[in-house]
Amino acid sequence: MRIILPALLCFPFLFFSQTTAKVVGVSDGDTITVLLDGNVQKKLRLAEVDCPENRQPFGKNAKKFTSDQVFARQITFTETDKDRYGRSVAKVYYDNGKYLSAEIIKAGYGWWYYSYSKNADLGKMQETAKIKGVGLWQDKKAVSPWDFRKQQRENARIKKLQSQLDQQIQK
Repeated sequence: MRIILPALLCFPFLFFSQTTAKVVGVSDGDTITVLLDGNVQKKLRLAEVDCPENRQPFGKNAKKFTSDQVFARQITFTETDKDRYGRSVAKVYYDNGKYLSAEIIKAGYGWWYYSYSKNADLGKMQETAKIKGVGLWQDKKAVSPWDFRKQQRENARIKKLQSQLDQQIQK
């Protein structure tokens, strides 16, 4: 009885935490904008997946895949967190229960974001996509988005230092 009562008390919160919305924008493979009731737009970062950046190989493919799946369609989502940019991180479902992050990983257009996920099934899906060579896994030297972003930051830092050095030399 001690276990059942708390579970029953939590159930309504779980049930009502899902929100229905229409997808009105796709920024990249793992970020969508939805239209909520009251004509309010909300940006969602997909949970458990990290897609190539738009400037990265397969970035545009990932964006197109996500767009083909959900753009202009009704979805349901459950917010799980906020990212460092203030976006809501959410698990997004469409077509009667398809989990968008899983579909992206299975198609080879995103990495399982294992640092922010405990769902090992997504890791298995990624391995299967990699073995099949689908999507970005056609490239044997595919660079993860987090490594790509790290390299971009490092390049920007070096460029800034080089600019400062050039200014010192010109004086």
